[in-house]
Amino acid sequence: MATCPPYPTYPARPGPAAPLPRPHWWQRAWVRYGALITLLAISGLVILALVREQTGTQGFLVGLGLAVLPVPLLVAAFRWLDRVDPGPWRNLVFCFAWGACAAALIAIVANSFATRWIATATADPASADTLGTTVIAPVVEESAKAAAVLLVFLFRRRDFTGVVDGVVFAGVTATGFAFTENILYLGTAFGTDQLTGGSGIASVTAATFFVRVVMSPFAHPLFTVLTGIGFGVAALRTGHRGPVRVLLPLAGLLLAMGMHALWNGSASFGEYGFFAVYAAFMVPSFGLLTWLVIWTRQRELRTVRAELPAYVVAGWLAPAEPFALGSMRARRIARQQARRHAGKEAARAVTQYEACATSLAFLRQRGRRGRAGADFAVRERQLLDALWDRREAARPALDHAARVTAPPWVYPYGPPAPHGAFAPPGVYGPPAAHVPHQAPYGFHAAQQGAYGPPGGARGPYGTPHPALHPTPHPTPYPPGPPAPGPSYRP
Repeated sequence: MATCPPYPTYPARPGPAAPLPRPHWWQRAWVRYGALITLLAISGLVILALVREQTGTQGFLVGLGLAVLPVPLLVAAFRWLDRVDPGPWRNLVFCFAWGACAAALIAIVANSFATRWIATATADPASADTLGTTVIAPVVEESAKAAAVLLVFLFRRRDFTGVVDGVVFAGVTATGFAFTENILYLGTAFGTDQLTGGSGIASVTAATFFVRVVMSPFAHPLFTVLTGIGFGVAALRTGHRGPVRVLLPLAGLLLAMGMHALWNGSASFGEYGFFAVYAAFMVPSFGLLTWLVIWTRQRELRTVRAELPAYVVAGWLAPAEPFALGSMRARRIARQQARRHAGKEAARAVTQYEACATSLAFLRQRGRRGRAGADFAVRERQLLDALWDRREAARPALDHAARVTAPPWVYPYGPPAPHGAFAPPGVYGPPAAHVPHQAPYGFHAAQQGAYGPPGGARGPYGTPHPALHPTPHPTPYPPGPPAPGPSYRP
């Protein structure tokens, strides 16, 4: 178990790293990625053939056109929840593809096999269908969807840091699963209407669309999110070993299966059973989980504001940055301002700076609580390197955002520059040494560290002010090339 020091330290640049042993061919990244892509592609082709066989070509196209409607909204909602510490897009693409292809194929094959076996064993097809819907389907489907969350948890551990990540991965996986399932249900309903002559709002297709897409597009994500919360709580217990880290995801999976079974069995509760379950369980559960996730997101922002001032004291960050990085509005303003004044590359650098700073705050919190892994120092150094490399683009933008959004008692140096223009980098108003009670976060000017190389850095937003660095201030890093190894979340 690794703990973090009271303040970040600045170790000397490491020398050339010893060559790592050459991995076996099956351990290489391109082999694993190729195998995974092949598996998902084969699953997608098989599921496409099965759905088309059951619905027909026309029914498949109609089902596809209707089922795709809620997907962008759901994915955008989960991406919005992940804006504090956004992970790579490839994780979300994998989760959606797994839900739409692999999990859906497992569910179709396993549910059909189990229902037929029960019908043959009991000679009662009606009871077999009911049992398959209320018992077999929830167990199979939730287990298949949970496999994607487990894979990300095991193999993308750096991107899985808490409850919000678990909710996002689980929700996107379930969105992909619901997408394929809706194609099947809507395509089958369209085929039924063709046989019976149904049309308009009284058709089976319209009724199915209303129930599955309008009333309950969040049903599958709601179930699987419970599994994601279990994995998220387990992720917060980094550094602890024991059965609790295994039991937490299992408890979430069992809750997901139970709610899924209740939802599927609502049709057997009488004429108004579906609406009773929807009103009494689904809507309150959706509201409670939404509140929990938003509260967790706000807590993450508070963590950013609480942990980053240590790096202000040590000289890694400017005084205004913890406040700006702990506000989603300030982050957005910083990205917009960077794009307006320096183009897309600067805006991208600001986005990466925000992500690295957020990851650094979470890492710092885990280290302070004794829950950081053995690679704490290496991870901290990688993130600090990434921040330092992007400081010229990010600091003026974040300074401007802090001036716009922070109240006077947090950022007492006055309004933004006229007409929205940037103030010169590093100019934060009167010297804090003259007004020590107004220094951000209570730090004296001597504690606030450097804002760049001696004499000030000439960034893309203007030239340094004469008052900046009246005496040379040492840089946090000595000169030299960046430390070897990939940056975190490039």
